[in-house]
Amino acid sequence: MARPVRSSPAELVPGWPDTPSTEPDVETARRLALNLRAALTGMSLRDAKQATGVDHTTIADVLNGATWPDLRTIARLEAGLSTNLWPTGIAADHGQADESG
Repeated sequence: MARPVRSSPAELVPGWPDTPSTEPDVETARRLALNLRAALTGMSLRDAKQATGVDHTTIADVLNGATWPDLRTIARLEAGLSTNLWPTGIAADHGQADESG
């Protein structure tokens, strides 16, 4: 069975990544992209590829909201860039209970 096609984060938020989203999944992707953009300040995408092992086109797709980054990609970016990219507080911002345990 084929995987259903879903919209990219940027397709769901006009003005990506500068416009907040009311959807927690999209907002998480948006804030992650903003955190990644900040972590890459002064670094080319090819330099980031060397540091993280994540292809420069994948990094560009995350920044541009063209893809939903998977856990492996996020972990490799965080490790290679020596920074936390995953945004916190999304559930609280959207009025949802914290289900982290």
